[in-house]
Amino acid sequence: MKHIKLILFTSFLLLAINSTISAQGREHKVIFQFTNAIDTNQEKAFVKQLENLSDYWPDASFEVVLYNQGIELVMSKNQLFLSRLNALHQKGIQFKVCENTLINRKISKDVFIPEIVEYVKAGIAEIVEKQEQGWIYIKGGF
Repeated sequence: MKHIKLILFTSFLLLAINSTISAQGREHKVIFQFTNAIDTNQEKAFVKQLENLSDYWPDASFEVVLYNQGIELVMSKNQLFLSRLNALHQKGIQFKVCENTLINRKISKDVFIPEIVEYVKAGIAEIVEKQEQGWIYIKGGF
């Protein structure tokens, strides 16, 4: 009976250790939706969220999908967050602008920060596809 208890205890202990190690070694993949850059407080809060998470998980994958009113965040004329966005991009964060939004709002690609912006055909579809691949979705801002 003592041996069975010892074996069970050891098994549970090994299982707990393995679960802890697996959780710590998990690759985090986070996709953000940002749709409200016409409010400077929204932009400020969102950029801070990105900085905090990328500091907390420096090896995680982060993608930001911007559409609707969110695209203003990554326009060249928006100098307020330019250095911080460049720093986030240097950390590997991808900023993807929805081409459907550009068509609907009649906006040219030449108004965006070329060093950091990429484009996707449909922003919402990009988010759905990433979620289907196991990415975690977060609505950016507040």
